Amino acid sequence: MDNKDNTNSEYMLEMIDVHKSFPGVKALQGVHLKVRKGEIHALIGENGAGKSTIMKCLMGIYQPDSGRIIIDGVEREKYTTAEALNFGVSMIHQELAPVLHRSIMENLWLGKQPKNKYGFIDHKKMEQMTKKYLDMVELDVSPRTLMSELTVAKMQMVEIARAISYDAKLIIMDEPTSALTNKEVAQLFTIMRRLKDEGKSIIYISHKLDEIYEICDKITVFRDGTYIDSRDIAGIDQNEMIRLMVGRELTEMFPKTEKIDGDILLEVKNLSSDKHFKNVSFTVSRNEIFGISGLVGSGRTELIETIFGIRKKSSGDVIINGKPIANKSSIEAIDNNMALLTEDRRFNGIFPMLDIKFNTSIANMKSYRNKFGLLNNAKRKSDCEDNIKTFGIKTPSVYQQIRNLSGGNQQKVLVARWLSTEPDIIFLDEPTRGIDVGAKAEIHRIIDKLAHEGKCIIMVSSELPEIMGMSDRIMIMHEGKLQGIVKNSEDVTQTLLMEYATGLREDALQN
Repeated sequence: MDNKDNTNSEYMLEMIDVHKSFPGVKALQGVHLKVRKGEIHALIGENGAGKSTIMKCLMGIYQPDSGRIIIDGVEREKYTTAEALNFGVSMIHQELAPVLHRSIMENLWLGKQPKNKYGFIDHKKMEQMTKKYLDMVELDVSPRTLMSELTVAKMQMVEIARAISYDAKLIIMDEPTSALTNKEVAQLFTIMRRLKDEGKSIIYISHKLDEIYEICDKITVFRDGTYIDSRDIAGIDQNEMIRLMVGRELTEMFPKTEKIDGDILLEVKNLSSDKHFKNVSFTVSRNEIFGISGLVGSGRTELIETIFGIRKKSSGDVIINGKPIANKSSIEAIDNNMALLTEDRRFNGIFPMLDIKFNTSIANMKSYRNKFGLLNNAKRKSDCEDNIKTFGIKTPSVYQQIRNLSGGNQQKVLVARWLSTEPDIIFLDEPTRGIDVGAKAEIHRIIDKLAHEGKCIIMVSSELPEIMGMSDRIMIMHEGKLQGIVKNSEDVTQTLLMEYATGLREDALQN
C-alpha cells in the first residue's frame, strides 16, 4: 500500500519509529534510519543490536509491528521480498546460501531467468548477461562454473554481482568483506564508489571499523534494538564510535595476562598435504597463544584441518607430549584432547535448527550417557545453563534455536561446546569473524584465560591487529609454505607480517 508519494525527496530511504517484537524479545524499539541518494551509509552496532532485523523489515522478510518505511519518496506497507526488489532494493546477505550444484549463471538469475519468444529459458542470453556482471566485479570465471567449485570469497563476489544485476537504487551489504582478500576488498570498494557516482545508495553493515572510515559517508548506530545516533563519518573518531556501539569504554581489546612458560605440548614436523602446503614445522607450548597469519589461500586453514584429521596428510608427523599420533579423523583428534573451532560457523559449526543445549553438548555426548546408553538430559540442561552464565550467552533459555542468536553468542556456544571435551590443544580458525567489537573483546578474554590455565592455543586470523594483539609468537604462511616464525614484540609490525605473507621476506625462524 502506498500512502505517500514524494519522489523529489533527498532521501532514498526513510525508516521512522520502527518497532518489531518476537516472542520474549523486543528486537526493534522505535528505531530510525535515513539514507540519502548517492550515499554510502554504515549501519553499526553490536551483534543483537537490531541491524539484521531492520534490514529484514526493509526487504519484506519481516513485517514491522509499527512504523513507516519510505523508499525513494513513496511510503510502502506490508510488502514482500519480491516487491522490495521491484521497488529497487536488493541485499547481499552475510550468510551466503548459494545453490551449490547449480552454475553461477543459474544462481545469478534464479527466479528471473530471461526467456525466449517461445517462453523457454534463453541460456545463451543468460550466459552473456552473467559474463557482463562478472566482469563488473572482476571475477574471471565461466558463467557455467558450478558454485560448489568456487571459494567462499568468489561466492561472495557472485552475490555482489547478483545484487548489482537487479539494477537496484538501494543496495544493502551485510558484512560483504568477511571472506574477501585485501585485493578483493579494494575491488569491492571501487564498485561501491562507481555505484555511488551513479546515484545509487548503499547501506553498509560491517564490524571492521577501518573499512567504514575508508568507504562510508555517514553512520547510524543501534544498541539493544534502539536508535542511538547518526553522524557524518568525518565528525567521529573510532573511540567515540565504539562507545556509542557498546555503551561503555573498551579499554582492553587484547587482554594479555602474565603467563609462565610451559613445556612443549605440540610438535609438527615436516607436515605436508598435497596441493595445500609442504614441509611445515613448528612447536607450541602450554600457556602459549600461537598465531598463524597469511593471506587467504596460504594454507592456514588446511594446515590445522590436517593436524585435526579432517584432511589427509601426505607426509610428516604430529607429536603430542613426545608421542606421535595419527589423527585419521576428527574423532581421533578429540580423543587426543584436541578441539577445533572452525572458520565458518554456519556451514560446519552450528546445527542451526537445534537448540543451544544440543549445540553445546554434541561434541561430548558420550559423557552424558549412563551404562545403558541413555542420555542424562537433566545434566545436559544444567551444564548448558552453567555455560550460559560462564560465557555470558544472551538467550531466553537453553531451548532457543542457535540460529536465533547473534553471531557473537553463537561463537560463545561453540567455544563452550569444545571446552566441554576438556581439550589441551585448541585450534581457533577466525574466532572473531563477523562478530562485533564488544563480543570480540569477550572472546579475546576467554582465549587469554584458557592460555593462562595451561591450554595450548593455535589461532588463525586474517586480522593483523588481532594476531599481533593476542599472539605470543606468530607463524606466517605464503602459498602453502612456512615463511617465518617471529616472537611477538614491539618490533613486529603489520608491514613486517605482510612482507612475509606476500613472499618478500623469509627468515627469522624462531621455533
